[in-house]
Formats: sequence, structure tokens, C-alpha cells
Amino acid sequence: MDILYLVIPCYNEEEVLPETSKQLKEKLLSLIEKGEVSEKSRIMFVNDGSKDKTWDIISKLHNEDKIFQGVCLSRNRGHQNALLAGLMLAKDYCDISISLDADLQDDINAVDEMVAQYHNGFDVVYGVRNSRETDTVFKKTTAEGYYKAMKLMGADIVFNHADYRLMSKRALDGLASFKEINLFLRGIVPMIGYPSTNVYYARKERFAGESKYPLKKMLAFAWEGITSLSTKPIHMITWLGAMVFIVSIIILIWSLVRHIMGKTVAGWTSTLMSIWAIGGIQIFSIGMIGEYIGKVYLETKERPRYIIAEYLGDTE
Repeated sequence: MDILYLVIPCYNEEEVLPETSKQLKEKLLSLIEKGEVSEKSRIMFVNDGSKDKTWDIISKLHNEDKIFQGVCLSRNRGHQNALLAGLMLAKDYCDISISLDADLQDDINAVDEMVAQYHNGFDVVYGVRNSRETDTVFKKTTAEGYYKAMKLMGADIVFNHADYRLMSKRALDGLASFKEINLFLRGIVPMIGYPSTNVYYARKERFAGESKYPLKKMLAFAWEGITSLSTKPIHMITWLGAMVFIVSIIILIWSLVRHIMGKTVAGWTSTLMSIWAIGGIQIFSIGMIGEYIGKVYLETKERPRYIIAEYLGDTE
């Protein structure tokens, strides 16, 4: 029978962990009782350098019930690295893993259908939101616009999917072969291949605590996704430069014609606008290219994506 690991990255989640652990344990035990997964299945919490009592709670849960496992990173490495750390550790013990957030916004009842789809032959099952009714108008508009923009730039991502997904052991082994430092898992996982499908669910309000993704972090994460998965922004700069060059040639010809006709009164507004427009494009272009060079710099250093300080769980 297949061993299932639920992998949950945590950062300052002391307010929600008691309820999250309770609900996840009930869900996992129900799957075990139905014979859907092995009794060796576990719930793995990954502490991403939390500053509150998150790790103390995880340690207590493990001491009281070995169904709970804990991974403590040496420092805060970000959601994607924390999730990867848990998945890479879990793959040595499990047949299937399901990753989800600790805030209970992802409907855990979708786990049943995910496992069923795995038994139907799918190696990757994406948890996809069926609506964004709980989002503000601003968040809904920007989120959906972002997914569409990513598609236009050639990134193969699942619309309205975050990091709630099931992965088989061979899919996890495939994920382990991706070595990049700049992680964007929702873009990398589709690159692995293997049969995949979607499971739809309604996203809930956060059970307790505050969101770990304010607008600033959301924008940074979105930018990380674009620059990690696509080189189209650089191609766009090339085309933009070509267009500006063509316009400059037209302006040059127009200026020569005006000079020949004796109408040489300089236009202050057009001159000022041209200087600012071209200067802005140049600075933006240099910044964009620098962003990619910076990523190449980080990749070539081959720094570890995470360091595990402590592990509470199975060793066999």
C-alpha cells in the first residue's frame, strides 16, 4: 500500500498549527482506515526559520504522536525552498506526497480526490481554485492577469494553481534533477512531464494569523516566476530597441525635410520627451538585463538552497 506524506511549509504559524495538525491528522487517519494509503503515512511540517513558537509546537506534536514529523531549517529560506526541503526529504520515505499551506485555506477534502486520481494513473495532481470569490477585486484582477501574462511569455503553468499538489515518487525524483537556485515550483513541476490532471476546490479564508504574502512579497514572487521561467522579457527589449531605432530614423528624415524646407524651429516639448523616453527605455533595459545576469551569478555560485538543522521523523 502506498505511503503518503503531507508536506507543509511553516513560517510563524503558531496561531494556526494546533488546528491544522488536528484536521490533517483526522484526514490522514480516515484515508488509512479506508485503505487508501499505508499506516506508515506521515504529516511533515517544515519550519522555515520561524521567529515565534512554531518549532516548539511541531516538536511537541512529534513527541505526542509519531504521525507528525518536523524539519527545521537553519534559517529562513523562503516558502519555495522550505517546500522543496520537505519534498526532497519525504521522497526517500514515501510513494506519494501532497504539499499544502499551513493556513487551512486549501480545502483538505480535496486530498481524497487527489489520491483517487493518483490511483487512476496520474503522477501529478494539481489543486486548482474553482473561483476567486474570497479575493478582493484588486487581488483577483492582478492574479488572473499574472497567470495570463505568464502564458503569453511561454511559461507552462496551471491557471489558478499555487502549491497545493500531489506528486508521485518518480515525479519527486524528476523534481530532484532540477538544480536551479531561483525556485518557482509551480513553473518547474509542469516541466517534469508524466501524466497529470487537475482537482478543483473552493479556497477558504485563512483560519488564523496573518498572510505571509503581503503585496510586496507577492510582487517579488511574481517577478521571480517571470524571470526564472522565461527569457521573453529580454526578447521584448530587443524588439523595443528596434522600434525606437525605426522611430529615430523617421524623426531624422522628418528633421532633414524640415531643414530643407527652411522650417527649423526646434520643438522644446518633443525634444524633452524624446530624451526622457529614450533614457527611460535604456535604464529599464539595462535593469532587465542586469536581473538576468544576477540570476546567472547566483546559479554559478551553487550555494545550497537550504540547510536542515534538525529532523524529527523516521530514519528507516
